[in-house]
Amino acid sequence: MLICFGCTKLISLRELVQINRIMISLEDVEHIAKLARLSLTDEEKKKYASQLSRLIDHFQQLNEIDTSSIEPVSHILPIVNVLREDKVSPSYNRDELLANAPEKENGFFKVPKITD
Repeated sequence: MLICFGCTKLISLRELVQINRIMISLEDVEHIAKLARLSLTDEEKKKYASQLSRLIDHFQQLNEIDTSSIEPVSHILPIVNVLREDKVSPSYNRDELLANAPEKENGFFKVPKITD
């Protein structure tokens, strides 16, 4: 299929798609790899540049979808509180808990100092 832009140039649909694509360069991949502290071969850089470009193309397609009639949500499923209710219950006896402590001081466990 050929498209005429002001009849000065004919362009195919495939070329039109290529024009609107965001291409990830090898320098972009190298920068991302540096940030992630990855060592990539030249072959891997080319592969990842192609894959990232296709991924961004997919996101661009998703951006074209009209979602104005869809209510925003933060979760797909309804959120239900799965925590139990707080209930007052008897606590442990402090003396029993500290009975087997190697060191104790003023009713607390005594531990070695770890900071200066």
